[in-house]
Amino acid sequence: MFIPLGFGERSVNTFLGEMVYYTAVDEPWHKNGEEEKENTLVFLHAFGGGSSAYEWSKVYPAFAADYRIIAPDLIGWGRSNHPARHYQTEEYIKIIQEFIEKTCPNPVTVIASGLTAAFTIRAAIDRPELFKSLILVTPAGLAEFGTDYSQSISAKVVKIPVLNQVLYNTGVATSLGVRSYLEQRQFARSERVYPEIVDAYLESAQQPNAEYAALSFVSGDLSFDLSEYISQLTTPTAIIWGRESEFTGPEIGRRLAQMNPQAVRFFYYLDDVGFTPQLELPSVTIGIIRKFLPLLNAEQS
Repeated sequence: MFIPLGFGERSVNTFLGEMVYYTAVDEPWHKNGEEEKENTLVFLHAFGGGSSAYEWSKVYPAFAADYRIIAPDLIGWGRSNHPARHYQTEEYIKIIQEFIEKTCPNPVTVIASGLTAAFTIRAAIDRPELFKSLILVTPAGLAEFGTDYSQSISAKVVKIPVLNQVLYNTGVATSLGVRSYLEQRQFARSERVYPEIVDAYLESAQQPNAEYAALSFVSGDLSFDLSEYISQLTTPTAIIWGRESEFTGPEIGRRLAQMNPQAVRFFYYLDDVGFTPQLELPSVTIGIIRKFLPLLNAEQS
């Protein structure tokens, strides 16, 4: 229902289970017998109630004519496996590295958002040979510069056993809960949250055991201070930051970028959007990515 025209579902096994991803399998992007495109774009979704690769589905088809596209549901989200476990930051960093190793024979450009974008920076620091360039939307570990999300009241509440399950089932995994989350936390304008977006997030949020990854995120247990790592990044990077991002303001992004101008070649504020411009203003997001792709590759060469 939520897979773009010409794309299909594939999967790969990881150390935490089966990871589903979406790639071009049919017309108009792919023909039988056609050689695989040389350059790959990997789109990684952020974390939140009901997150999945759907987050990038209005963007990645625009690049399918020229690039091999891979857009996974990370473990614990979407249609990938949902182990009933307490998730750790290091596990997601390893998952990103393992997924790229198993699906991409050459270094890739990763386009990622939110906490996952922060994980990707650490993955690229540890394994730079896997990455050609990075285009990151609001990359933050949610504990930068003394503002630790894990110490917030909402994070502490969802650490309470039983209560956290009730809050998830009644406040997140419902149509009203999803819409409220998107309108209040992710989008700058509530009128941009149309029914298909709500339905896609709800489908992901209602998968069996979906609460485990979501609660690990909302409790702040996956948070870390990206400022402690970003100076080690060597992969050419562009950062896009919605000026009305609810989780972390644009001043956080500017400070992070200034810590490593050798790697972070471009920093761009995007007006009139919140945390997920790829859903709120997909055509604008496509244009910005198209602008940065050749610039980053040129810088690298």
